[in-house]
Amino acid sequence: MAVNTQFSIAVHIMAGLGCRTGECATSAQLAESVNTSPSFVRRVLAKLSKAHLIETATGKAGSCWLAKNPEDLSLLQIYRAVDAPKVFAIHKYAAQKPCPVSCNIKSCLEAVLTESQKAMEARLAKISLADLIADVQKK
Repeated sequence: MAVNTQFSIAVHIMAGLGCRTGECATSAQLAESVNTSPSFVRRVLAKLSKAHLIETATGKAGSCWLAKNPEDLSLLQIYRAVDAPKVFAIHKYAAQKPCPVSCNIKSCLEAVLTESQKAMEARLAKISLADLIADVQKK
């Protein structure tokens, strides 16, 4: 099963920018922190920029910085900016008619998964980037 790490990488990038008070960072610097390629970081930065969470300067000396104070950015905003997939998904396998579980599990599970997604998003909305940065700096 494939795992999508864009949200955690986006939070890593945003925390890295938030720790650089008054400083800009390049995609190469951020990629070094994440331990990934600058091109992957640039794809994530493009999504964060489109969501107005960061600002960028292009060109040879291109860099980026937070568009808002970390206190004013929630983890939910970052989650939505990178269009991260839902936490859980229902499989696409066809129902087997003779099996009542197979025929009904998707509709029964949908409500549970929707409720779980809402709870996760509500929790992310309550955590600011500043909260996360403070936690990182404590450790």
